[in-house]
Amino acid sequence: MRELGEDMHETDVIVIGGGTGGYSTALRAAALGLDVVVAERDLVGGTCLHRGCIPSKAMLHAAELVDGIAEARERWGVKATLESVDWSVLTATRDDIVARNHRGVEGHLAHAGVRVVRGTAELTGPRTVRIGSGAEAGAVWTARRGIVLATGSRPRTLPGLEPDGVRVVTSDDALFAPGLPGSVLVLGGGAIGVEYASLHRSMGADVTLVEAAERLLPLEDADVSRYLTRGLKKRGIGVLAGTRLEEAVVHEGGVRATLRTAKGEVRTVEAERLLVAVGRVPVTDGLGLAAAGLATDARGFVPPADWSRLETAVPGVHVVGDLLPPPSLGLAHASFAEGLLVAETLAGRTPRPVDYAAVPRVTYSSPQTASVGLSEDEARARGHEAEADSMPLTAVAKGMVHGQGGVVKVVAEKGGGRVLGVHLVGPHVSEMIAEGQLVVGWDADATDVAQHIHPHPTLSEAVGEVMLSLAGRGLHQV
Repeated sequence: MRELGEDMHETDVIVIGGGTGGYSTALRAAALGLDVVVAERDLVGGTCLHRGCIPSKAMLHAAELVDGIAEARERWGVKATLESVDWSVLTATRDDIVARNHRGVEGHLAHAGVRVVRGTAELTGPRTVRIGSGAEAGAVWTARRGIVLATGSRPRTLPGLEPDGVRVVTSDDALFAPGLPGSVLVLGGGAIGVEYASLHRSMGADVTLVEAAERLLPLEDADVSRYLTRGLKKRGIGVLAGTRLEEAVVHEGGVRATLRTAKGEVRTVEAERLLVAVGRVPVTDGLGLAAAGLATDARGFVPPADWSRLETAVPGVHVVGDLLPPPSLGLAHASFAEGLLVAETLAGRTPRPVDYAAVPRVTYSSPQTASVGLSEDEARARGHEAEADSMPLTAVAKGMVHGQGGVVKVVAEKGGGRVLGVHLVGPHVSEMIAEGQLVVGWDADATDVAQHIHPHPTLSEAVGEVMLSLAGRGLHQV
């Protein structure tokens, strides 16, 4: 890094945003010998580490322990009862996990020689950035190799329904709202909404989950949605798909929502808290895109001109993470891959493009869902001569032990051919999908996968059973 004057600096790569996409870009670029500066106005680690993935999964683990007490008592005869949940201890443990991860990221960046400059960054040209707060306020940095945009996203809000952090909350502040509500209305049946509905139900709240589309997780395979909905309803969660919010009135005791179903029926739901989980929008405010010759698309994304390099129409300006439109998935693990790709591109290498079809998608609710590749409908719509086979997890011994239901579904080309998609619902399937990722990513045939033996008794043997069936060698499948 070279100092050009009191307020002028030069480096190889400037990364704007220190979330998962940004810091992974920085670490890989530094490992390849490049000088790297990360501009971050908040905390490195971004939404995923501080408000999303990590704290929510910590809370969901606590929720799983609570559910386990009920299962132990009701199913296994273990005379256990839940006295109470000490919210202060639970949140302190969550915050400690986040803090330790944060220190780890900061330590990795420091060890790699990445310079983190605090403050809001604004593009002033295709290779220059002004960082506008803190000790280096107003300093302009020039990037010799390129600039990486990694400013992430924020929760989408609804007109006339402003979050207050108490009665009306978004996914960014739901975990940090005061106390445990007795009832929650969750708007949005995507992964975030489903996870928060599951969490609050485990903690004892009455939960109503509302989705405007005709089914939950509308981008997933229809059978995933069906099994998930069945599992959530079994837990006592009210699921209203094909339903829209017409009005919400905040009052002293909570929120009164007026809903309209697909059949035109009007329903009123009272809840202590309304959680808005209707998606996320890219953060580009104040980024100065026009100064670099860039603009967002109609949805607010910054589209790349070259997906193989994630490079915009302005040479040397790259995009990672939630700023990317589909087929990017807005998932932290996809952002890691995008960061590696961009860093290696800036270092003069020619990495493989990100294969978004082979990126796993997981919902950490109870039951969990995990998928990779094409749904059955997508496979046929794309012209594949596809067939699907499935097996309930309760058809294998370990599934009976868990007693939570679920399914393994595999979509493949007919005759035991290439596996196009793997779809799972049930306990711990987030830990099972890595196999599906390799199968789909390596274009493996179901016949080939069927040759490999899965351990017994495990949940994963249901995957092997379905592969055997697709290969025409079904053992326990009828």
